[in-house]
Amino acid sequence: MTQTLVIVESPAKAKTIGKFLGKNYTVQASMGHVRDLPKSQMGVDIENNYKPKYINIRGKGSLIESIKKQAKKSDKVLLATDPDREGEAISWHLSYLLNIDENTPCRIEFHEITKNAIKDSIKHPRAINNNLVNAQQARRILDRLVGYQISPILWKKVKWGLSAGRVQSVAVKLICDREKEIDDFVPKEYWTISVTLAKKDSIQTFEANFYGDAKGKIELTDSEQCDKIIGTVKKGNFIVKKVKRGQKKKYPSPPFITSTLQQEAYKKLGFSTKKTMAVAQQLYEGIDIKGEGTLGLITYMRTDSTRIANEAIAEAREYISSSYDDKYLPDSPRIYKTNKNAQDAHEAIRPTSSKRSPETIKSSLSSDQYKLYKLIWNKFIASQMTAAVFDTVMVDIENNGYIFKSSGNKIKFPGFMIIYSIDEDDKAEGSDIPDIHENEILDEKKIQPKQHFTQPPSRYTEATLVKMLEENGIGRPSTYAPIISTILERNYVEKEKKFLKPTELGKIVNDIVSQYFKRIVNVEFTANMEKQFDDIEEGMKDWVSVIDEFYKSFQPELKHAEDEISKIKIEEKVEVTDIKCEKCGRNMVIKNGRYGKFLACPGYPECKNTKPYTVELDVPCPKCGGKLILRKTKKGRKFYGCKNYPLCNFMTWYEPTNEKCPKCGSMMVKKYSKGKGSILSCINENCNYKKDVMNSTDGGNNG
Repeated sequence: MTQTLVIVESPAKAKTIGKFLGKNYTVQASMGHVRDLPKSQMGVDIENNYKPKYINIRGKGSLIESIKKQAKKSDKVLLATDPDREGEAISWHLSYLLNIDENTPCRIEFHEITKNAIKDSIKHPRAINNNLVNAQQARRILDRLVGYQISPILWKKVKWGLSAGRVQSVAVKLICDREKEIDDFVPKEYWTISVTLAKKDSIQTFEANFYGDAKGKIELTDSEQCDKIIGTVKKGNFIVKKVKRGQKKKYPSPPFITSTLQQEAYKKLGFSTKKTMAVAQQLYEGIDIKGEGTLGLITYMRTDSTRIANEAIAEAREYISSSYDDKYLPDSPRIYKTNKNAQDAHEAIRPTSSKRSPETIKSSLSSDQYKLYKLIWNKFIASQMTAAVFDTVMVDIENNGYIFKSSGNKIKFPGFMIIYSIDEDDKAEGSDIPDIHENEILDEKKIQPKQHFTQPPSRYTEATLVKMLEENGIGRPSTYAPIISTILERNYVEKEKKFLKPTELGKIVNDIVSQYFKRIVNVEFTANMEKQFDDIEEGMKDWVSVIDEFYKSFQPELKHAEDEISKIKIEEKVEVTDIKCEKCGRNMVIKNGRYGKFLACPGYPECKNTKPYTVELDVPCPKCGGKLILRKTKKGRKFYGCKNYPLCNFMTWYEPTNEKCPKCGSMMVKKYSKGKGSILSCINENCNYKKDVMNSTDGGNNG
C-alpha cells in the first residue's frame, strides 16, 4: 500500500486536510517559505542574469530535516501550498530541497478546503507552473534590488536601519501627498437656504432646499445674498410647480474580492486589513464545526476575480428559493464582470456551502470569525438575489421666481437588502414628502440660511487606501495588508483616530525618495510593473528581461543619489515642550522613534537625556484622583491609565471624559458605535447608560 506525503503551509491547514484523507496520507506543514534570499547581503548576482542566491531560512533547519525524513519514507510527495504565486514558489523551493522533478505531477491545487475539493485535486496533480514561480521571483528580486540599494542612502542621511520598499514607498507618497493637500487647503465660504414646508392644515412637514431660478442653479456665497432671497420669498407663496414620481432599482454588488472584503470589514466591523486577512485565513484553513468536523468555510481569500463556480451559484439559488418568497430569486443567475486587470486565477470569496448559514454554525466560531463569515455569507447570497426597488419623488417648488427642490426615496421592495446589511446610501434618502400636487400652495413653517465652509479631503483610512491602491493598479490581493502593516511598523505612518497620517520621519524619507527616485514612487510606473509581473505569469514576458530593463534605468538614478547625498538638507520639525531636562535645564523636544514618540534633550550629543512621552488628559483618575495619561501596548494599541501606576491600576481602552453618568455617577467614556458614530457610555459594567454625541472626524469626504 503506497504512502503519500502532502505538504501544506500551515498546521491549521494540515490538520483540516489530514481529517479528509485516510491513513495512507501524512500531511505536514512547511510553516510558510523554507528558502529565501539572505538578509545579510543582496543575494542577487547582477552580473549573472540577476541569479538569486537562495538559502534555507534560519531557524527552519530541523523542520526541513523532518520533512526530508518523511519524504524518504513516502512513496509519493504532493505539494499542496496556496494556489497563487507565493504558494507556487514555496512548492518550487520544496521540490528543490526534496529532489523532486518539478516537471512531474507533484503539485496539487485547490481553492477551498473541503473533502470533495481535496480529493479531486489529488486525482489531478500537475507539474509546477514555472511562469507563476518566475512572476514571484521577479517581484522578490526587484524588491531586493530597490530596497537593498536605496536603504543605505537613507542610513547615511537620516538614520541607520531605515528601508525603502518599492510598493510601500508609493503608499507613503500617497499619504504624504494627501497630507499636503490638507495643509494647503483654503476653505471657501458658501451658504444654503432650507425651508420647512407642510400641506395646508397638516402637521407633517418636509424639507426643501434653495436651488436657483428659472435660468438655473445659483451659488450662494454670502449672508447678504441669502437675506435678499429670504426677503423676496417671505412676500410670496410656496407653490408646487412640478412633481415627478418614479421608481429606481438598486442591484446587488458582486461577491467579495480581497480589496472589497478589506474595505467592508473595516467599514462595518472595524477590522484592520491585517486582522481581516488573519481571520479570513482561519475560515479558509478550517474550523471544527460541531456535528461536521473540521472544514474550510470560505474559498481562498486572496483573489481579484468576481467569478463564481456554476455549482456554487446553483446552490445559492436553491437556498434563496427555499428560504424566501419567489420574488427574491431572479429568473436567471447573476454573472459579474471581472475587472480587466484581475488575474482571474481564483473565484470570488464565498462560503464553501450556502447551506451553512452563519446562525447554524455560530456556536463553533469565535466572535470575530462569526462576524467575518456572516459578512461574506450575506454578501454572496445577496449577490444572487433580485434588485431592491425604491419609490422616488422629486419636487420643484416656486416662490417669486426662485426655485426650491426636494426629493426622497422609500423602499418599496427590499430585494437583496433583506439579507445584506443596509449601508447608509441604501436607506431611504431625503425628505418624507407627503402626497402633494402641482399648483398646490404650501405653508412655510421655517426658513433657515446656513453658513458652510468647504472641507479639505479626508486623510486615508486603511479601507480608502486599499481602494486607492486597487484603483491605480498598485499591488495585488496578497500585498494590500502587508503594505499597510509595513509602513505602520516602520513608523513612516501613524494612525490618528483610524486615519493614516505621515510621521515626520515618513515625510523626510518620502522627500528623499521622491526627489532622487521619481519612478519608484510614480503611480503609473508601479502599476505598469505589476502588469509586467502579470505578463510573466501568463508566459508573455521573460522575467530576466523585465528586471534588466528596470535595473538599467535604475542604476543612473542610484549613482546620482549617491553623488548628491551630501547636498541633501533635512529639516526635521521638532515640537518644543515646556518640560525641562533634569540634566541640563533645556526644554525637551518631542521626537519620533521606532516605538513612537519620546522626549529628547535638544542638547544631544552633549546631553543624551531621553524619557517617555506621555499625553496627559485633563480628566482625573476615578480611582485615586491622579492624572490619566495615554499609553500604548507593545503592539501599539492605545489605552488610558493612571499616572500613579503601579500604585493605582486603573485602565480603560476607551477615551475618558469629565462627564459623569446621570444614572450612577461613574465616569463616562467615549466609544464608537457602528452607524451612530461616537457615543458616551458609562464605565460601570453594571450600568447600561449611553447617550449619543456629535461624531468628530478629521473632516471632509472619504478619500
